[in-house]
Amino acid sequence: MKKCKIDAYSILERIRSQKPIVHHLTNWVTIYDCANIVKVLGGSPVMAHAKEEAAQMVGIASSLVLNIGTLTPEFVEAMKIAAKAANKKKIPVVLDVCGAGATDLRDKKSFELIEETRIDIIKGNASEIARIAGEDVSTKGVDAASVDLDMHEAARRLALRTRSVVVVTGEVDIVTCGVTTYAVENGHPLMSSLVGTGCMAASVIGACAAVERDLALAATAGLVCFEIASELAAKSSRGPASFKESMFDHLYQMGKEPLNKLQRVQCE
Repeated sequence: MKKCKIDAYSILERIRSQKPIVHHLTNWVTIYDCANIVKVLGGSPVMAHAKEEAAQMVGIASSLVLNIGTLTPEFVEAMKIAAKAANKKKIPVVLDVCGAGATDLRDKKSFELIEETRIDIIKGNASEIARIAGEDVSTKGVDAASVDLDMHEAARRLALRTRSVVVVTGEVDIVTCGVTTYAVENGHPLMSSLVGTGCMAASVIGACAAVERDLALAATAGLVCFEIASELAAKSSRGPASFKESMFDHLYQMGKEPLNKLQRVQCE
């Protein structure tokens, strides 16, 4: 891979000017943070989980984010309704396979969503994505487990098979459409001290996908913005609580100079 520069700021500017509605059917544990992260980016979050209104809410949205972190079979049925409405409207659908590999139910419902609807971006940590790619791995709840695989190649194969962009979050994030692959080296260890940074990343990606048609670029730009904000926040934080507050502030105030100067992205 070689070092490359992406214009993350132009995508952030579009979010701020267009204020896209990002519809979520998401994790109850992190729903508040997911809503706020979209808001500080400049987008408009909505969290409508009832199957009776899921499709109608998609009608006013520019992207859809699904997260199986606190799934029930009934909740997944609402996700399918929303995803099919998003497919019909031709807006991007992000699926965070949160906890895939931990239980048979999570695996089954993840596969159902991917097979029965059009998922444009599949996002997870290394063990979650490895499980969705068909590998025999397990996940420690919603935390990544050790995976003895070439995750670049596993993600690329999954992307080609599903015709989706695949995002693998970790110390170095991988984003691939199967042809073009990005590696994002930004971020800070304090992110792993908070519950919900992975869920927030999916929401950031959903906001970027709402305004950028190149979904691999959109996902990469979202991760760059989010993770540079985390690096800036860590400089003045005393611990996880002040870090989270500062991360929101830095993302809200994010300008062109830090995005250009601090991004560490490679591509092939």
